[in-house]
Amino acid sequence: MTLDYEWLGPVMFGGALVLLSLGYPVAFSLGGVAILFGIIGIALGVFDPVFLTAMPQRIFGIMANYTLLAIPYFIFMGSMLEKSGIAERLLETMGILLGRLRGGLALAVILVGALLAATTGVVAATVVAMGLISLPIMLRYGYSKELATGVIAASGTLGQIIPPSVVLVVLGDQLGISVGDLFLGSVIPGLMMAGSFALHVLIVAFLKPEVAPALPAEVREIGGKALRKRVFQVMLPPLILILLVLGSIFFGFATPTEAGAVGCAGAIALAAVNRQLTLTSLRQVCDNTLRITSMVIFILLGSTAFSLVFRGLNGDQFMFDVLSNLPGGKVGFLALSMTVVFLLGFFIDFFEIAFIIIPLFVPVAQTLGIDLVWYGVILGANLQTSFLTPPFGFALFYLRGVAPPEVTTGDIYRGVIPFILLQLLVVVLIIAFPGIVSFLPSLGG
Repeated sequence: MTLDYEWLGPVMFGGALVLLSLGYPVAFSLGGVAILFGIIGIALGVFDPVFLTAMPQRIFGIMANYTLLAIPYFIFMGSMLEKSGIAERLLETMGILLGRLRGGLALAVILVGALLAATTGVVAATVVAMGLISLPIMLRYGYSKELATGVIAASGTLGQIIPPSVVLVVLGDQLGISVGDLFLGSVIPGLMMAGSFALHVLIVAFLKPEVAPALPAEVREIGGKALRKRVFQVMLPPLILILLVLGSIFFGFATPTEAGAVGCAGAIALAAVNRQLTLTSLRQVCDNTLRITSMVIFILLGSTAFSLVFRGLNGDQFMFDVLSNLPGGKVGFLALSMTVVFLLGFFIDFFEIAFIIIPLFVPVAQTLGIDLVWYGVILGANLQTSFLTPPFGFALFYLRGVAPPEVTTGDIYRGVIPFILLQLLVVVLIIAFPGIVSFLPSLGG
C-alpha cells in the first residue's frame, strides 16, 4: 500500500467506533464497515479481494472453537440459578446474619454478589435480583440512596472478574491462552474487589452511621436453631456448586467447557430442589441462553469480517507500529491500553471492546514480553468498570429499571463513583504487584 492510502485503516477503525457509539447493532456495524471499506479499498486498488476467501474458513474455525462452547453453558447456568430463587434466600439469610452491624445489609449484598458471581457470572441477573430484593429494604431502614444503589450495582459486576466469567472466557479466546489459567489468576483480584467494597462500606458506616444503620432487633431475631438451619440450607448448595465448577477446573479434572456443563446440571438440580423447575422456566432459560449466545456469535462473525478487511488495508500493521513505539515501552503500552479500554467502557459493551480492541493489543503485548495471563486479568478487571461508568454502564440501566420511583438516575450515578475508584485502585495494585495474579496459576503449574 502506498503512503497516500495508509489512512484507510485508521479511518475504518474510527468509523466502526462512531457507529457503535451511535447505538447501531455491533455485528452489523462491524460487518457494514468491513463491506464499505472493502469496496473502497478494491476501487482504489489497495485491497486484495483474495483476503475475503479466508472468511468461510474463519467462520468454520469459530464454530469449531471448543473454548467458546463454555459461553452458552455459563449463561444457561446463570439464568437457571436466577430462576431457582437462590439470590433471594441468600440475601435474606445474610441480611439476618449481618443485620446487627452498621452497614450490615450492604455487607450482605457484597457477600451475596461475590457468591452469585462464583455461581452465575451474569451481571444482569445479579443486579436485577439484588435491586428488587434488597434495595427497598435498605431504603426502608434508612440507608442513603447513593450507598444503597452504589453497593448493589458494584456488587453485581463482580461476576465479570470472579470466575466463572463469560468475560474471562472471551478474553482467554482472544488472547489465545488457557481459560483455566485466567480463572485461577483472577480469583485473588476478584476477592480484592469484593474486599475493597466491604471495607468502603465499613468505613462509611463508621464515619456516617446515619447512612448505613443496623437492622432493628425485632427484624433480625429468628432464633438460633432456625438461623443455623437456614444458613445450612441456603449456603451449602451454592458452595457445593462453586466447588464442582471451579474446583474441577482448578484441579485439572475438567476444562472450563466441561465444568460449565456440570454447572448446568447442578443449576437444574438446585431449581428442582427449590421447586422452581417448570417447563415455562426451562423455556425462558433456554431462550435467554440462545439470545445471548447468538449475539456473541454474530459479533464474532462481524469482527472477523472487520479484521480481515482491516488487515488487508494494513491497518493492523499501522496500529502495531504506533503501539509498539510508544514512549516508555512496556509501561507506556500498559498505560495507553488500559486508558483506552477504560474510556471505551463509558460508551460501548465489553463484548465490543474484547472483539475489536483486544486483537490489536495482543501482538504488541507479546512483542514486549508481557505475560498474557496477567494482562488478561488486568483487562478483565478494567472491563468490569465498563458496567458502572456513566452514561452507558449496563449495571446502571439494570438497576434503574427495577429501582423505586424515589431513586433518581443521579442517585445511582453518584452512588457508583466511589466503587469505580475502588475498582481502578485494584487494577493499579494488580499492575504494580503481578504476583497477585501469578500466585495461584504457579501453584497449579
